[in-house]
Amino acid sequence: MHDIWNPWHGCKKISPGCANCYMYTLDKQRGKDGADIYRTENFNYPLQKDRHGSYKIKSGELIRVCMTSDFFLAEADRWRAEAWEIMRQRPDVIFYLLTKRPERVADCLPQDFGSGWENIWFNVTCENQKMADIRLPLLKELPFRHKGVMCAPLVGAVSLKPYLEEGFIEQVICGGENYEGARPCSYDWVLALHQECRSANVSFSFIEIGSHFIKDGRHYRLTSKQKQAEQAFRAGLNYVGRPMNFALCYSIGLPVPPEDRYQPVYDGPHCHACGSRLICNGCSHCGKCSESVEKRI
Repeated sequence: MHDIWNPWHGCKKISPGCANCYMYTLDKQRGKDGADIYRTENFNYPLQKDRHGSYKIKSGELIRVCMTSDFFLAEADRWRAEAWEIMRQRPDVIFYLLTKRPERVADCLPQDFGSGWENIWFNVTCENQKMADIRLPLLKELPFRHKGVMCAPLVGAVSLKPYLEEGFIEQVICGGENYEGARPCSYDWVLALHQECRSANVSFSFIEIGSHFIKDGRHYRLTSKQKQAEQAFRAGLNYVGRPMNFALCYSIGLPVPPEDRYQPVYDGPHCHACGSRLICNGCSHCGKCSESVEKRI
């Protein structure tokens, strides 16, 4: 995917949300071990250029970092400084960081990080109330200008109300669990989170219902992630709250004007009903969706 940068791959399970990790499942399907941690060949992706000498990642794009690992994983300490340097060189790009290890973050920041870089959007995972109450006080104190919460996989009821009311959370993302051993996600949990975010005017994105979804006492099981995203979209719970304003600039220090920022285009075959639209760069027209249809035919 054009909006994902995995400088390293592999992770160690440390939390209830890790029990049925999708990365471990997908690696197992490929005959690999998800606990095998290594630096990837695509480490410098944000600095790669096309044949015309322009960056492949355009100014204003949102890039999700370490979606098959954790940016603050201890085993990645030897690579992180170089990854920070790459993000420093692209102050015109938004980097989405997600971690289950906020207790390590303060000791893993660049010396000149100060109150945070404008192009970093920092998020913690809160899969249940216990993890929310452990991680959100840490999130509040960490020096980032943009902060969010990922309630996925949502494996228990979570209330974020006191934290949302403090005003440091800019967006909440929510979704059910997938693949082997997926635990049920209840519509009531999702609806309650949506209502809390709406009351606090915080953006809420319901990205997928998961493989095992409960609504009105009925159990629904869907293996297709596309269908899961469609059902989440049709729930009508996505909400755009107060705007997130990233003051992006070029490497020479000049601001990136709105007209020069990447504008997502949602014209792919599934974009019209996808729960991830609020956090997506749009369709990259890679052709893979068409290939999947042809294979089924």
